[in-house]
Amino acid sequence: MKKLLALLLATVMVFSLTACGGDSADTTEPADTTETTEPSGTDETTEPSGTDETTEPADTTEPADGETSDETSGDAASDLAYVQDKGTLVVGITDFEPMDYRAEGSDEWIGFDADMAKHFGEYLGVDVEFMEITWDYKVMELDSKNIDVVWNGMTINDEVLAAMSVSNPYCLNAQVLVVPADSAADFENLTSLEGLNVAVESGSAGEEAATALGATTIPVQAQSNTLLEVSAGTADAAVIDLLMAGAMIGEGTSYADLTYTLNLNDAQGLPSEEYGVGFRQGSDLVDEFNTFWTEKVADGTVMAVATEYGLQEAVILE
Repeated sequence: MKKLLALLLATVMVFSLTACGGDSADTTEPADTTETTEPSGTDETTEPSGTDETTEPADTTEPADGETSDETSGDAASDLAYVQDKGTLVVGITDFEPMDYRAEGSDEWIGFDADMAKHFGEYLGVDVEFMEITWDYKVMELDSKNIDVVWNGMTINDEVLAAMSVSNPYCLNAQVLVVPADSAADFENLTSLEGLNVAVESGSAGEEAATALGATTIPVQAQSNTLLEVSAGTADAAVIDLLMAGAMIGEGTSYADLTYTLNLNDAQGLPSEEYGVGFRQGSDLVDEFNTFWTEKVADGTVMAVATEYGLQEAVILE
């Protein structure tokens, strides 16, 4: 009996152990944690909109008032408006009696050109300022707006016309040879200036004429300085404008010992020269001047001023 109970107990224990072992071996696999889910869009990136191709913003800026576009920026600005806005007409001159000069002991510029320039200033409604210039640099002074006009007995020639806009002619002139009065007979009937040292204003019509006739030239800064050279004996002669010679040499002047003999225009078979007033190229002051001059001829102002300076035979009234 004891053996039977022991056998039954052993059998029960075996079944019990078998059941426990089955519970531990039969395990449930956990969820696969090694498989990850790729975030949406991480394998394929999307370019931000517009980063591969940039678009230039449209130019919506309007030109400011007073500005010009590229198409119109080349247009010449109004010289008339420029002068009237600043309220001053700056006149480029040299010391040149009877056109532009100062009376002894005075700082005021007078002369035919100077007086008519003052009338032109009144016509424009502006003040007039005179500035002495080196004649060789007249175009540079004009273009840089240091001066507004060249008004100084300027002979109209091809060089002047290429560099400036020029008024209608207003006065006649010629180039003459100035020599010591006591040796004037030695210079009569000359057809050439070869072998002579001749003082001339640099860049002037006189320099051109003297060179054309074979002179050895001595350039100086102003026509009036050529007379000093002849008077001092450092030049044999000078070539200056006839209108200056009539006013500055001979009896009753500072150069009573000088006279003029040869008309260089006649010697070259050339007509009389003509004076004009020079403005910047394209300047609307040219038309304004021509209108002014016509009015002043009509009312007698031009002849009255010309007579005061002995130029009534030279002034152009047409």
